[in-house]
Amino acid sequence: MDSKRKYSKFTIKMQKKLVVLFMCVLLAFVGLSYRLFAIIRDNGEQYKKQVLSQQRYDSVTLPAKRGTIYDVNGSILATSEKVYNVILDAVAVSEKEEYLEPTLEALRSQLGIDITDVRAYIAANKDTSRYRVLARRLDYEQIQGFIELQNAEDSKVKGIWFEEEYKRTYPGNSLACDVIGFTTSDNVGSYGLEEYYNDVLSGTPGREYGYLNDDSNLQRTTIPAEDGNSIVTTIDNNIQRIVEKYLKKFDEEYHDNAHEGYGALNMGCIIMEVNTGKILAMASYPAYDLNDTRNTQALIGMPILDEEGKRTGEYINADNVRMIEEDNEAFYRQLNALWKNFCISDTYEPGSVSKPFTVAAGIESGSITGEERYYCDGKLHVGDYDIKCHNTWGDGELSVAEGVERSCNVNMMYIASATGVNIFTQFQHIFNIGLKTNIDLAGEARTASVVFNKDTMGPTDLATNSFGQGYNATMIQMISGFCSLINGGYYYEPHLVSKIISPSGATVQNIEPRILKQTISESTSAKVREMCNLVVSGEKGTGKTARPAGYLIGGKTGTAETLPRGNHEYVVSFMGYAPIDDPQIAIYVVVDRPNVPGAIMDDAKFATRIVRSILTEVLPYEGIFMTEPLSDKEIEELEALQIEIMTPPVSEEPEGEEGQEGDSPDGTASEENPETTEGEGEGEPQAPAEVWRTFPIDPATGYAVDPNTGDYVDPETGHVFGGSYDLGRSGSTAEASPSPSQAPEQ
Repeated sequence: MDSKRKYSKFTIKMQKKLVVLFMCVLLAFVGLSYRLFAIIRDNGEQYKKQVLSQQRYDSVTLPAKRGTIYDVNGSILATSEKVYNVILDAVAVSEKEEYLEPTLEALRSQLGIDITDVRAYIAANKDTSRYRVLARRLDYEQIQGFIELQNAEDSKVKGIWFEEEYKRTYPGNSLACDVIGFTTSDNVGSYGLEEYYNDVLSGTPGREYGYLNDDSNLQRTTIPAEDGNSIVTTIDNNIQRIVEKYLKKFDEEYHDNAHEGYGALNMGCIIMEVNTGKILAMASYPAYDLNDTRNTQALIGMPILDEEGKRTGEYINADNVRMIEEDNEAFYRQLNALWKNFCISDTYEPGSVSKPFTVAAGIESGSITGEERYYCDGKLHVGDYDIKCHNTWGDGELSVAEGVERSCNVNMMYIASATGVNIFTQFQHIFNIGLKTNIDLAGEARTASVVFNKDTMGPTDLATNSFGQGYNATMIQMISGFCSLINGGYYYEPHLVSKIISPSGATVQNIEPRILKQTISESTSAKVREMCNLVVSGEKGTGKTARPAGYLIGGKTGTAETLPRGNHEYVVSFMGYAPIDDPQIAIYVVVDRPNVPGAIMDDAKFATRIVRSILTEVLPYEGIFMTEPLSDKEIEELEALQIEIMTPPVSEEPEGEEGQEGDSPDGTASEENPETTEGEGEGEPQAPAEVWRTFPIDPATGYAVDPNTGDYVDPETGHVFGGSYDLGRSGSTAEASPSPSQAPEQ
């Protein structure tokens, strides 16, 4: 009973005490909650920054090394070098007052950092900031002195650490810039191989984490970075340098010539292995420094572009370049024009280099045999128009082979007429005109909208297409298709990478030559080669000036007037191959609007001279032996270039050096102008006399001058320079070629 009373009395007292205690705890909890709320409300952002700063310090991204780009011989075209960012930990340097001045002095003396701003930042953030970048991308040599000072015994240099990163470098500077491309500041590929193979080259970044274990001690774990794979290209460094040397030489010769600006609006050269599709060299001009892609000096000489990307008629020079640089939109518009690869990104009317395609389509389809003869009196009436030949006096009766040799437009129009629209457009598709080649480079243009199809091509379109006007193509399309014309008909996919290798050097993938289709038969290919051989070696070939010393080559010249017709602006070109009896390499040079007066701009020699210079060095380098005797002049030329003469020279002068520049006509007619018939032999019209051979020679240009019109005339071929023949519109035309107007062709 007593026990029961005591327990009851204890319970009442305790209840009161518990109530009081509960109220006190509750009030304390409410007070703490309010205080926490006030801290978050008033100082939450400050503490958030502090936590994030600490977190970044404890969790570090480990950069992956981007893969290397090699040329075919193993020379480095692009690589990544480790660099260091200087990081300030303001909290660490502020732990002791004695750390501040030694650290600031080391930053000033060893790294050249302005310590005034650093001192102010530390004072304002000494309790919060553990991560601030003071300098970026320094080489190890630049930070070595600081590291030694920091690691010295009893060093008071504190609160500075170095974050590793990789910087992309290009040992060749501007070498193969359009092929390689470059990377942005965040290590992402832009243009060229860097962009196309970005996923292959990039690798995977690693991570180093900091965390607290069960004993509240900081522990670290590391997920290592996986470096990117490397690629081995088909580019030969030495051939690439030769190509770029002569494109630059042309620019130096014609820079600021007829007008302010570069030696040509654009220039391009591709050298390809005929039987593999491998690109040995690809270059366009102007070029830029891959290590300094935004350097405005590379822009000087370019045409100024308007908001739509069209030329304004003015050119960038030392006076206006600063104004362009200050306009961010205009600046990047000009840079994008500089960075693009003319060889794959620009379309143009190819001109007479397409004539072998016209002949091949006719022979392969059975529309012609290749033995036909057609009469040229300087023009052909098609539809409502008289479409002129480049030789306005006419060439008389020519075989198909002679039509290719002399680049006769009338000859080609007859062949295209015999072939017909359906077959002609079908073979353009077979030759990949209008289709992407799928070369492994970023930026290849689509051309489906700038070629005709059987439903849009009219008779005038067919006629002008036969000699390469009225439709557009790219350089890579033309040379890829041309290789199939001369290698037996096998169309290889053009490519620039032959192998992908791992960071350890193991081969990940071999990229073998890939035959996509057969465009023509071997017999047709042999006939096309025979005709193209005459272009360079024939008595009246238009490409004689492309022949390098000691070699015979084949090929085809081309000129095409640009839109709008009548502007006297031309694209000139030469597409060739060597050696003549067993083609191994093909070369294509395009000079887009050379910086010369319009009266002589449509001269294919602006391209053939470049080809000759390039092949003079490339063929011996490739181990292709000379087959032709050398003149004393050619021997001197090779010796000056320090090129080994691969066959013993002969003492006699070779007969007929028509290919040398500056040759004057002898004032006589050609050896034979047979009386011929047009069509199937009805009548016997006389072949026109080569009257241009009697014209006086202008000593300044080396061209003949028509005394009746004042026009410049090629003394060898009768080609009238600077002509324009506006036909107007006939039938439907391709989107980018609104007027299939005729221009003189060579």
